[in-house]
Amino acid sequence: MQMSVSGLVKSPLVPLVVVCAALLGAIVHGQQRGGTPQTDKLTPVNSGANPYRVIRDWAQFTTEGRPWGGSNGVAIDRDGRSVWATDRCSPGTTPGCMGSKGNPVHHFDESGKEIRSFGAGMFVWPHGIHVDRDGNVWVTDSRAPTKEDLAKFPGEASKGSVVVKFSPEGKVLMTLGKPGVRGNPPEALTDPTDVVTDTNGDVYVAESHTDVADPALIGRISVFDRTGKFLRTIGKTGTGPGEFRTPHGVEFDSQGRLIVADRHNHRIQILTKEGKFIAEYGEFGRSSGVAIDRNDVIYTADSESTAVVHPGWQRGIRIGSLKDGKVTIFVPPHASPTSTDGAMGEGIAIDAAGNVYTAEAQLRGITKYVRN
Repeated sequence: MQMSVSGLVKSPLVPLVVVCAALLGAIVHGQQRGGTPQTDKLTPVNSGANPYRVIRDWAQFTTEGRPWGGSNGVAIDRDGRSVWATDRCSPGTTPGCMGSKGNPVHHFDESGKEIRSFGAGMFVWPHGIHVDRDGNVWVTDSRAPTKEDLAKFPGEASKGSVVVKFSPEGKVLMTLGKPGVRGNPPEALTDPTDVVTDTNGDVYVAESHTDVADPALIGRISVFDRTGKFLRTIGKTGTGPGEFRTPHGVEFDSQGRLIVADRHNHRIQILTKEGKFIAEYGEFGRSSGVAIDRNDVIYTADSESTAVVHPGWQRGIRIGSLKDGKVTIFVPPHASPTSTDGAMGEGIAIDAAGNVYTAEAQLRGITKYVRN
């Protein structure tokens, strides 16, 4: 049955329809549906070969004897075999490492046994991790204490929202940003999510991890030289080419191009080091983490796709080529796709043997995917 516009306008049900539509819009907005007009057109990619065997809880703490906190960052050491990871010291989203004496930076051998850990008392919410060409370890802290936090933890004001460079033994070599302060470089950073270094030592920091509904949302890549001098900012907040909403992972490919997991925009972006847009791929889903091997195969971890934020897409690992953006491997969640405890890690890394590791934000710990 057809209904004319004029007939609809006269209907006494119209106020109810309008109210319901407004409420539905508010609900969807509150749950922060992501994507762009371009990525919304794509057919969901939820299938492909799966040559991996899953090992949950692969990495074991031995130096402290405590359980894992939520983990967002994982990286391979320059030896190509051992693994570095961050954890938030406590389960759940908060309080993270505030009030904790636990070490949030961990190094594991090939078997998953902890070699060392460090960083106690330095972080609010440890997040991304990167190992540079010299073996130094870079860690991002994606929160600064709120007023509510400081009421519970009054001694934690001077930490958070920074990037810290450590030696492999845990000595602090550099800090980017002003601890405890959210702001703009060169004075401060805003909730940095990930960090990567160029071959010349330049440092690229992805910002931010703030609520995408915030009208003052920050979306950018801040660049520093090897001494910590601020050089430039790449991108801005938005959905257009070279713009970001929650740039959650950054890497370089073999050509020296900057690869960004633009999570809330549901795409991978490829940029020059100066920030010029080259291409984007939406086929990899709502990527939280990104890793790239020597053959420019890209590995992404989608830990957040749901029927609300990314309709039709499943969480999982998507693997393909940076040359054409085609997904050839899909590794489904290792827990129920509807699990409220999470089903897929955020950070992702690949070792020299082709094994994949994900850092589990909800289930906690490190999952290893062994290549068959």
